[in-house]
Amino acid sequence: MFDRYTEKARRVIFFARYEASQYGSPYIETEHLLLGLLREDPALLSRFQGPTSVAPDIRTEIESQITQRERISTSVEVPLTNESKKALTLAAEESDRLGLRHVGTEHVLVGILRMEGSLAARLLQERGLRPAAIREHLARALGSVSIKPPAEPTRGAIATLDSFLAGLQMYNWEYLAPFFAQNTQIVDSTGKRWIGHKEIEKRFEMLFAPYAKRNASFVLEGTYLSPSESVMASILWENVTFGGKTTRSMHRMTVILAQEGKDWVIFLLQSTPVVAN
Repeated sequence: MFDRYTEKARRVIFFARYEASQYGSPYIETEHLLLGLLREDPALLSRFQGPTSVAPDIRTEIESQITQRERISTSVEVPLTNESKKALTLAAEESDRLGLRHVGTEHVLVGILRMEGSLAARLLQERGLRPAAIREHLARALGSVSIKPPAEPTRGAIATLDSFLAGLQMYNWEYLAPFFAQNTQIVDSTGKRWIGHKEIEKRFEMLFAPYAKRNASFVLEGTYLSPSESVMASILWENVTFGGKTTRSMHRMTVILAQEGKDWVIFLLQSTPVVAN
């Protein structure tokens, strides 16, 4: 079903699953799709309704209207409701309407809006969003794409990095795997090196569980564009435990991303302990 979906649109589904599990829902409802959309592409709504951010407002209103239950483990499969499946089918129709091969986050937004009886569609409609207006906007953008200036070269890399860092807390290999190149190298805080998807998946618990801890936090120190047009990012982590032992203060994660086709992927991820001053 998701073969035509862009990487960002596929991540919407993973984030929707995460949102459902956090609210203890046994199904992915349209409101979870909307929250997943806002988590993956927080600037999307501003493209169609102005610069005001409504994401926190929407989350608050959803929480006031749903029954919140005990959280479900993210390892438990949470299926889509028929209404959510229909919204995603309509998203593909919106892509077809424009003669496109891919299904993006903007098409998912219109698909949700077309489910008029759903909570998600009602919240969007109350904020002035309409399918016809978004279609017109997308058609105009498509018609003028040839005269638009090229995107900033690091923009896609930063978006990928942001989604990857947010996704670390989901602790789900199926979600994280697409972020890595097939020959990715991971160097852990002890200096051990793991290469390729198979090795990384085998060591998944050891490598990624520490970042899923509730008190683990990070600060993005900076991003740098290299002459080869790869992007290096430096992230400072606190309260991360490896092998039952905390770093003496914190550790720095260095990530190098490069383009693979149209997507940005991680080719190197290295963790280095930082000694407290």
